[in-house]
Amino acid sequence: MFNSLLIANRGEIACRIIKTAKRLGIRTIAVYSDADKEALHVKLADEAVHIGPSAARDSYLSIDKIIAVCKATGAEAVHPGYGFLSENPNFAEALADSGITFVGPPAKAIAAMGDKITSKKIAAEAGVSTVPGHMGLIADRDEAVSIAESIGYPVMIKASAGGGGKGMRVAWDAMQAREGFERARSEAASSFGDDRIFIEKFVTDPRHIEIQVLADGHGNVIHLGERECSIQRRNQKVIEEAPSPFLDAATREAMGRQAVDLARAVGYQSAGTVEFIVDGARNFYFLEMNTRLQVEHPVTELVTGLDLVELMLRVAAGERLPLGQKDVKLVGSAIESRLYAEDPYRNFLPSTGRLKRYRPPAEETTPTLVVRNDTGVFEGGEISTFYDPMIAKLVTWAPTRLEAIEAMAEALDRFEVDGVGHNLPFLSAVMEQDRFREGLLTTGYIAEEFPEGFAGATLATGRHVEIIAAAAMAGLVVAERQGQVERSLVGGIEEVFSRFSIVIGAEVSEVRVARLDPGGHWQVNIRGELHEATAFSWAPGDRLATLSWRDENPATLKLDRKTTGFRIRYRGTDLDVPVLPPHIAALLRHMPIKAPPDLSKFLLCPMPGQVVRVDVAEGDVVEEGQPLAIVEAMKMENVLRAEKRARISKVHVAAGAVLAVDEVMMEFTGV
Repeated sequence: MFNSLLIANRGEIACRIIKTAKRLGIRTIAVYSDADKEALHVKLADEAVHIGPSAARDSYLSIDKIIAVCKATGAEAVHPGYGFLSENPNFAEALADSGITFVGPPAKAIAAMGDKITSKKIAAEAGVSTVPGHMGLIADRDEAVSIAESIGYPVMIKASAGGGGKGMRVAWDAMQAREGFERARSEAASSFGDDRIFIEKFVTDPRHIEIQVLADGHGNVIHLGERECSIQRRNQKVIEEAPSPFLDAATREAMGRQAVDLARAVGYQSAGTVEFIVDGARNFYFLEMNTRLQVEHPVTELVTGLDLVELMLRVAAGERLPLGQKDVKLVGSAIESRLYAEDPYRNFLPSTGRLKRYRPPAEETTPTLVVRNDTGVFEGGEISTFYDPMIAKLVTWAPTRLEAIEAMAEALDRFEVDGVGHNLPFLSAVMEQDRFREGLLTTGYIAEEFPEGFAGATLATGRHVEIIAAAAMAGLVVAERQGQVERSLVGGIEEVFSRFSIVIGAEVSEVRVARLDPGGHWQVNIRGELHEATAFSWAPGDRLATLSWRDENPATLKLDRKTTGFRIRYRGTDLDVPVLPPHIAALLRHMPIKAPPDLSKFLLCPMPGQVVRVDVAEGDVVEEGQPLAIVEAMKMENVLRAEKRARISKVHVAAGAVLAVDEVMMEFTGV
């Protein structure tokens, strides 16, 4: 085994690798850019070395700088994590030439599988099912349209060197094929330095299911079952799980066998993932092979009991795999939720800023529950525009899928994040959906379930009661401190109670809430219906409230005190809940409703980012859907379009401008 390991990455994956390396007694060396001077991976490593400016191309993507650090620190091996240089064959070759071990597959395997055109040809020759498509290079958008029409719409336009959802577009007609080709090629050039594009058939109602493979240098190749990664937005995975709720044993065995055959065909070593698209009849087709550790590897670790990072290190050190295919057992179910600095209320656009509050749920491991949080941030840290917006990966395991989902829902309720926009409410909302709980997934899940965008969850009746009850009990806690409660004797025991009108949207609930001392037994009468709770834990200043009903698991709500009541966040909802004396609530119908400002005459920048291109000029008349400008944020290009026919009266920005969220870009007048 190695004595020293350099991690050529950052964020949560660098921290994850450091954790295993330290357990194995390996000295860890981190590298960092200007933006990551105070990053968590820098603090966790035994040694950390600065490698350049914040832009990845000048730091984490610089092969020469990383090799120089290896030589200066005596690093015997390099683990690339995922992203950056992890699938760059030139990096693997440069390390080998310098006598440094690359913790990953051979450079030839990376090159073969990293090019999507070449990989599909190799897969077909190895007997792996492939999607119909055009594997040759495409010269221009006219040729792209011609090829798309010959395959038949819809088609997927993809960068040959792509990954992580970048350089990918779905086209349903010729116009989308032209624009998708241009956008995919532009993103591919800026993200990978390679603008080659290919086109393949887009499988409708598809599931994205991948097989984890492991191979050593002694001819042993196995698979560790599958991961379901169908819930995606912009081709980027959001929620993953293992095993898939859809596969049967026969399909799992067939997919695993083909994945192993492909790994053998390219002389693979280390951990890798073979990705498939699966239709409703369980027909599966090869998409690509990722020659690295996957973001979602924790769910495989939890259902197999294996440490994939450790196995990668042992294979790289020349050891044999310690298990065969017959030894692989999938036990229980694991769910992973990717927590991103993205605002789901703004179509998941990136968010940046300082993490004013970052309190993940406590990690735990028992025979019936695992809660794990892989992260690379800390409270007070900065989410910058330079890198991926991931904050953490929250993972739960339980003996059954529904138990794992419920564990995830509770863990998300206990996860506190403030300071940046984030997708916690969306993740919580998905956990509550019947369709998700039934395992009826496709890669179009988000678009199908939230066709108008995400606007928060709609709570079931029982959840609604929990919010009203929590507001009422917190209201009684505050009232008692202020000496504004009533008291009575019930069977010789003192009862402390108050009456409130609790407002949720347009609904007003008359509530009587009481606590019986001693013991803290609670009674909440909501519009004549009595609910009893055994405990309620919250005090002014607390951010989390725990409510326990009889014979049920406790509910955790994020609860912040406001002037007239509380802000309550629970299971994907984010509500302002006034808690008022009944005589005050009776006056609400007389209060004027403040109209929101009319912003229809302005184009506001929807996310912090840089203007790539401005497509219109002052005086132009634009039609609905016409592109106005392109803004790049966190390595993704976002096309901003006209919402209706209008004239451009003023353009405030130019290409290259760096904008804040909601900054005015253009003004419109009627035509």
